[in-house]
Amino acid sequence: MRVLAIVHQADVTAGVFADVVTGRGHVLDHWAISAAPEPPAPIEDYGAVLVFGGAMHVDQEDRHGWLHDERLLLQRLLADEVPLLGVCLGGQLAAKALHGHVRRMPSPEIGWHVVELTPEAGSDPLFAHMPDRFPTFQWHLYRFELPEGAVPLARNERCLQAFRAGPAAWAVQFHAEVTHESVRHWLRSSDPAEDGVLDVARLLAETEERIRDWNDFGRDLCGRFLALAEATTAGRGATTRATSLRS
Repeated sequence: MRVLAIVHQADVTAGVFADVVTGRGHVLDHWAISAAPEPPAPIEDYGAVLVFGGAMHVDQEDRHGWLHDERLLLQRLLADEVPLLGVCLGGQLAAKALHGHVRRMPSPEIGWHVVELTPEAGSDPLFAHMPDRFPTFQWHLYRFELPEGAVPLARNERCLQAFRAGPAAWAVQFHAEVTHESVRHWLRSSDPAEDGVLDVARLLAETEERIRDWNDFGRDLCGRFLALAEATTAGRGATTRATSLRS
């Protein structure tokens, strides 16, 4: 299976998800969408799509014109029920593509924060086996609200943290893909005007303590997403073969 990773800036990439994709024998294509108008292969060739974060925001299409094109692409992928997992900005873009509201928060949510599953998560194919409460790494200034028809999966006191739209699309606000090096780099390059005053030493110490378990969580999340995408791709292949035999 070919997997597309849509990335918006060089320091926000697939992280530990990349190891899972290649470890399952798939091909992972990184698409820097702000620099190239087309993905490495035709979009129809991809059995799953991962959409990652970035410092830009969904309401900045006038500043980043490619955000408009990406929103239209996500609408197409969602309508075609291509397995999709959006992370942070990627989740917000998915919410906007579904005509959901994405709003700036009164203050950023950065660092390690606990989220809780909703009752609906118990029957979700991706979230059903997660613990009821778990710590997550966050770095966002905006939040998504639940699009019409979507299923809420996780939240905390700050915002909705995850939802599913249709049978095969998920959006998460937390950075399940992040690596230890990414956290260190983001903290070194953070913008006080945007991100507020951060206790860098505390966040680094907490990351040292939590990152190993968090990376295991991220690998498990990505692995379950890919398993669902594999099943979807296999099902479509069987349908195509059956149609061909009847024609």
